Amino acid sequence: MALLFTLLTGSCLAKTSLEPDLASPAPLPVTYTSSSIVIDGKVDPIWQQAQWQPLDKLILGVAPTAEDFSGRYKLLWREDKLYLLAEIIDDVILDQTADPTVRYWDDDCLEVFIDQDASGGEHQFNHNAFAYHVAIDNQVADYGSNQTAMTFNQHLQSRWMRDESNPKVIYWELAINIYPATYNDNLASDHPKQVKPIVLAANDIMGFMLAYCDNDFSKQRESFVGSHNIRPINGDKNLGYKTADVFGKIKLVK
Repeated sequence: MALLFTLLTGSCLAKTSLEPDLASPAPLPVTYTSSSIVIDGKVDPIWQQAQWQPLDKLILGVAPTAEDFSGRYKLLWREDKLYLLAEIIDDVILDQTADPTVRYWDDDCLEVFIDQDASGGEHQFNHNAFAYHVAIDNQVADYGSNQTAMTFNQHLQSRWMRDESNPKVIYWELAINIYPATYNDNLASDHPKQVKPIVLAANDIMGFMLAYCDNDFSKQRESFVGSHNIRPINGDKNLGYKTADVFGKIKLVK
């Protein structure tokens, strides 16, 4: 049975003058935290170490109103994981497909794009980069090297909760293991203990982008909103799941 959760409240083309300024900015610094983070969907004081970043760049569909969707996010890191806190306002939270590997992009979900070595390039059916679709049941999907969708639940821990004082607001916490481009699906399946995430260190630079799929009872998502501007190719901005060239960059700092 499909799950339905409803909040009761609430080659690149030449640049033209109408396109946004897409000059590559400096990597976004991500602060180190010496304290452990509990993934419980609650905004603990530890998150005061990080600054809010906007989630407001339309990638696909119609531009949502503030009541329909708005979002922002924070990042922190420790040696073992990258941590993400998203603040989401979405009047309808929808998961219409029980199978986490079927049309997951047409449900409400967070999409976390990671390119471990910031090398860019194609990644749709390989792990040069990952495009983790995190569903509201906290399952994680992406395409594998066999060119079919599969779950990567071991890569990422996720939990979201409504804000106690304002039920229009969802806080979504993630703890993300970072894997290199050499990640092997078959080895991870047959010998999972042999496949380990990398140890993070200060001055590491990674490709990163965050996005949110918003659907209010339609067969397809109505809006796809991201953290970074994307210059369209043949009118198409929905490129992150295919190429890491459109990601931004983050730098881990102490």
